[in-house]
Amino acid sequence: MLDVFYGAFSPACFALLGLWLVIVQIRLREWQGSAVHRRRSYAVALYFALPGIMSLLALVNPRDSAFWRISFAIVALGGAIVLAMVRGLPLRGAAAGQPGAAGTDAPPRPDQLGLATYIIGILIYVLIAALAFTGGLAALRTEAILLTLLLFLGFNVAWLLLFDDRYPSHGRPPATAL
Repeated sequence: MLDVFYGAFSPACFALLGLWLVIVQIRLREWQGSAVHRRRSYAVALYFALPGIMSLLALVNPRDSAFWRISFAIVALGGAIVLAMVRGLPLRGAAAGQPGAAGTDAPPRPDQLGLATYIIGILIYVLIAALAFTGGLAALRTEAILLTLLLFLGFNVAWLLLFDDRYPSHGRPPATAL
């Protein structure tokens, strides 16, 4: 089976989750006042925690296919539902001096890259759950690939959010060039 993959993948997921929590702690003063950042940082944590949980559950009893199928389906469907409920749909406000900037009535527009990753993440969770219902070694291999894609997607969302400065900073002075 894929014991070796899940044995290595689970610690990688939890290591990334730990690093993400350090980043959240570092940026806490800036993100604390922003509901958008709180929701998006929680969504990033889901990208790391849920694949790690699925990987751990795959190792509990690798020979019992019903166990991993049920656990993958529950965690993946739960992940899709929670990610959708977090309402992490990223919106981008207009930059100063552009139409729709502060002082105008133009609503913020969706951040296209953020929207794509948000939808893809939900779809991957749903696909993992669907594959869990089908079962078999091919489904396990495909789920492993999808979990890897989910982790890669989470890393990229985390990277973009880490350097997101669309909202005013509350704790750190702006960076200056030397």
